[in-house]
Amino acid sequence: MLRFFERLTNPFPEPEPGQPPKGLYAFCRYYMRGMEWPLLSMALCSALLAVLEVSLFGFLGQLVDWLGTKQPETFWQEEGDTLTLVGILLLVGLPLLVALHSVIVHQVLLGNFPMSIRWLAHRYLLRQSLAFYQNDFAGRIATKVMQTSLAVREAVMKLLDVLVYIAVYFLSMLVLVAQSDIRLMLPLLGWLILYCLVMRYFVPRLRDISATQANARSSMTGRIVDSYTNIATVKLFSHSQRESDYARESMDGFLVTVYRQMRLATRLNVLVQCLNYLLVFVISAVAIYLWSFSLVSVGAIAIAISLALRLNGMSQWIMWEISALFENIGTVNDGMNTLAQPLEVTDQADAKPLTITEGEIHFNDVSFHYDKTEGVIEHLNLLIKPGEKVGLVGRSGAGKSTLVNLLLRFHDLAAGQLLIDGQDISQVQQESLRHQIGMVTQDTSLLHRSVRDNILYGHPDATDAEMIAAAKRAEAHEFILGLSDPEGRTGYDAQVGERGVKLSGGQRQRVAIARVILKDAPILIMDEATSALDSEVEADIQRGLSSLMQGKTVIAIAHRLSTIAAMDRLIVLDQGQIIEQGSHHELVAKGGVYGQLWTHQSGGFIGLEAD
Repeated sequence: MLRFFERLTNPFPEPEPGQPPKGLYAFCRYYMRGMEWPLLSMALCSALLAVLEVSLFGFLGQLVDWLGTKQPETFWQEEGDTLTLVGILLLVGLPLLVALHSVIVHQVLLGNFPMSIRWLAHRYLLRQSLAFYQNDFAGRIATKVMQTSLAVREAVMKLLDVLVYIAVYFLSMLVLVAQSDIRLMLPLLGWLILYCLVMRYFVPRLRDISATQANARSSMTGRIVDSYTNIATVKLFSHSQRESDYARESMDGFLVTVYRQMRLATRLNVLVQCLNYLLVFVISAVAIYLWSFSLVSVGAIAIAISLALRLNGMSQWIMWEISALFENIGTVNDGMNTLAQPLEVTDQADAKPLTITEGEIHFNDVSFHYDKTEGVIEHLNLLIKPGEKVGLVGRSGAGKSTLVNLLLRFHDLAAGQLLIDGQDISQVQQESLRHQIGMVTQDTSLLHRSVRDNILYGHPDATDAEMIAAAKRAEAHEFILGLSDPEGRTGYDAQVGERGVKLSGGQRQRVAIARVILKDAPILIMDEATSALDSEVEADIQRGLSSLMQGKTVIAIAHRLSTIAAMDRLIVLDQGQIIEQGSHHELVAKGGVYGQLWTHQSGGFIGLEAD
């Protein structure tokens, strides 16, 4: 039966998520889609529970009066129907209502609601630009997704469950006491006013410190994850203490927010308890005073004092629930700054898939800059013919990697057009564009999954035979068969670790090359594709890459000029402009920039890092 309730809401909504709105209400409302009916049902159950619980206090007062005025011999005959009805309510009605409320909360909402938020937020963030991730910690972004999803759930559910329960409970309580004697209601009303004033002072401050704390927590997590992700660099430079200090700085910042929060909590707790004791004293004194003049019954006193004692117990719970509500609101406000950022690179509403028939690439009067003032590429024109093999040459910062990033549409152009087979890439679907491009990078990054998963990433529907053939062409098959991991998995099923840390640089690059070989895209980009390989393995792989390049349009970036000397055409870039182009022999004979680089190259390297 519980599984039935678990399936009533969908934790993985199918519609493509758009940009979440920025306002708090609109942001929460956006992520509530599909959860409206269980949330409203939960609120209704809470309201009914509050009314029925207060009604039981009213019955308690009535029972006290009955026991003081009625005769035991005739009591059951006179009030038997009422007692039976209350018994059924206690033994059947309330348990069923509590059970319904519990399954709605625990089975329908608590698991599925935050999971649907994570699912939508994750899918939206996957569409963010490369710059979005370059400007933040990956761990910090992941923390924002996790804590914001829980904060939205808690804020919405506390508002519709706890606050509805509290509001209905207090209203019913005041009505019940007023029916007994309106003078007994006055202490309750006074307590409520003072309680609201105390909460009005403390809750906004708790909300604000919670937003600051959420940001400090995600920054702390981001720094720690950054150290773990780059643990090889940390150990290589013997900077364990430096990383400890780096993490401690963020931990100290987080602890400051915790201390501020706990100081507020202590003051709030003491004030609320003082108010509770004052209420019990005042309502007891007023009740006894009125009883001494025969102005109220013993039952009315029982109702008033029992409700005051109930409030004494509830007020702590209410205080922390309301505080938690506003703390979660603060966390949601903080998370909105990350999750609701607009997408920098978006598809047009009518974007169609890219169709490649020949593989011609045309940079038509292209301009691009990373900020509003500094130009990286200005009015660049470059036509790469179908099936042409082009090498990009230039010093660091010349614009080689920027051209590749523009072709992949990691950034939008400032001006001009970038065409593939006559199709403006800004008018086609980004996924289809990148699906048609295979790329091997110098800084090879593998997924923390098996070797099989990493290679099949290039073509998930490929057979094992096709995968192994690609690995053999990349000279990776032999070392893969010798791999194992701590879980006992071997060969293609062995895990490679985060970013492929369990493999050597050359092994990672060969797996990445196998992945691109398997993808078999019509456009191939190679950015120092064999830089991490030794000469013998490189020679073998170069033969595989040469066969891979057949029939494809190829763009290769290399600082080791010997690796691209055989390309059909070499493009020499400087400050975003084409200053030379031609074959290797033509450019060497010309004696220009390329000729100087070739002459001064030591061991085949320009001697500068790639841009």
